[in-house]
Amino acid sequence: MHQNQLRRTISLPQGVALYLGAIIGAGVLLLPGVSATMAGPASVVAWLFDALLGIPLALTFAALAGRIPDAGGAATYATRAFGGATGAVVGWFYFIGAATAQTLVALTGAYYAGPYLGLGNGGIFLLAGAILTVATVSNAWGLRVSARLQLLFSTTVALLLVAAVLVAAPRMEAERWTPFAPHGWTAAGSAGVVIFFAFFGWEAITHLSEEFQDPARDVPRSTVISVALITALFAGVAVVTVGTGTYGTDELNRTVIARLLGGSSSSTVGALASTIALLIAVGTANAFVAATSRLGYALGRDRVFPRVFAAVSDRGVPLVSVLVVGGYAGACLLVSYLLDWGPELLLKVPTSLVILTYIAAMVAGVRLLSGARRIVAGAAALLCLVLLPFAGVALAIPVIVALLALTYRWWTRRRETTRPRMADETVER
Repeated sequence: MHQNQLRRTISLPQGVALYLGAIIGAGVLLLPGVSATMAGPASVVAWLFDALLGIPLALTFAALAGRIPDAGGAATYATRAFGGATGAVVGWFYFIGAATAQTLVALTGAYYAGPYLGLGNGGIFLLAGAILTVATVSNAWGLRVSARLQLLFSTTVALLLVAAVLVAAPRMEAERWTPFAPHGWTAAGSAGVVIFFAFFGWEAITHLSEEFQDPARDVPRSTVISVALITALFAGVAVVTVGTGTYGTDELNRTVIARLLGGSSSSTVGALASTIALLIAVGTANAFVAATSRLGYALGRDRVFPRVFAAVSDRGVPLVSVLVVGGYAGACLLVSYLLDWGPELLLKVPTSLVILTYIAAMVAGVRLLSGARRIVAGAAALLCLVLLPFAGVALAIPVIVALLALTYRWWTRRRETTRPRMADETVER
């Protein structure tokens, strides 16, 4: 007899590749123009702040995963540190944040492809709906994008960003950098909240920490190397976006990488970039549905969500959870179209929810970890708290979600406590 153990196969280069695959996605295709419109050249500072925040975030998530290896992630850490009520709220935060994020991913791909397909606003939303449908149906049938293919998508995005920087850099003009903060530094802080969406995923690698060949050495090293590479990529794109003035309108903001590469919407290079962006959106949406539906399954299993979320089909798929995730994203898309909401408004939902999720996980780290790891967790929590006030009225969103989570938890616990009593009354009669 021997105890089953995970094989330690992940090397340092593989760890860096996994981090890059978890972080680099459709968000960076949209946000350089949006953030520059919000804060002007000062948006570059916001990009750097969010990138550097990844170091303590990733290190703390890795430390927590090593101590508490559980698929529940941040919700599990919050439960261990502060109890079931806090864990339930964090679980709701992350589920709704991730489900809304996939709507943004689909819209990003559609916005890139729309101008080259001759689509108007309605056609763009229909294309986004088609992306979500493909992702939902493929997951319902148990067809998922492989980890290698998802890594290929992320590598393609990274190459697109490098190409955009190299092609656009010669077109930069010095006068684009003045005034540096035309809307004030508060606007830069607000841009930092929005940009945070591009850095979602630091927690994803933590579940693989036990499989590193030398976790104590390679997890911290891969974290630092990944942060350096991601900072260089994202900051480079932010700089050329500002330096070339490729921002300021919805049309520019939503296709900024294609514009940096091609210079105009009719360019063959821009069309190729848009096609690649569409394929990336399909793959990323597929991964979002897969990951979020598994979270829904875990929350149903733990009775944080209705137990029907934990139902598994003959194909081994949490079918109800998949359909709820896809249906929710589709509903967000429909509401956005009917109310003429752009992705800039939708961004407020996942950013406000995930920032609070990360804060909860970091504060849990302060309580559960010790020594230098506790200090790193505290630093990450403080840096996240710096961003939080700039979310503004969007903080009403997590307040509403928290009330829903706590109300549902109270209702289910009350029902569980009254059922035995009703049975006893029946026996007595």
